[in-house]
Amino acid sequence: MKWMYVLFALAAGAMMPVQAGINLRLRGSLGDPVWAAAVSFGVGTLALLGYLLVSRTPMPTLGMAASAPSWAWTGGALGAFFVFATIILAGKIGATSMMAWLLAGQLIAALALDHFGVVGYQVHTVSWPRVFGICLLVAGAVLVNKY
Repeated sequence: MKWMYVLFALAAGAMMPVQAGINLRLRGSLGDPVWAAAVSFGVGTLALLGYLLVSRTPMPTLGMAASAPSWAWTGGALGAFFVFATIILAGKIGATSMMAWLLAGQLIAALALDHFGVVGYQVHTVSWPRVFGICLLVAGAVLVNKY
């Protein structure tokens, strides 16, 4: 069953440079990366609301929403920053370099989040094989960026 999650992750990852390219084209039409990101998030919000209506997913109660820690509400802002960043990066360094550096940054952050067990993650201490793997990834990003 775990391989299904791997395939799901691969498919989701493959959509990231596609999304960045689509949003880059939208930026070209709208003339501004912030507007392109806002429209992208607006369309995504409508798609999610449509799914919730079709699936008849019950609305969370106010008590459920109030139980979330204050920092849990920042995910949308971080997502908006990510989409904005990909719109800028896709046009400046291309899809391959953009994805290599984004992935390197994601894994460096993930290593720290796992090690310290913050924002809801279980603790997975840093190990030399993990650090070595990330170093290889950063080296790969350097090569992709150079060539």
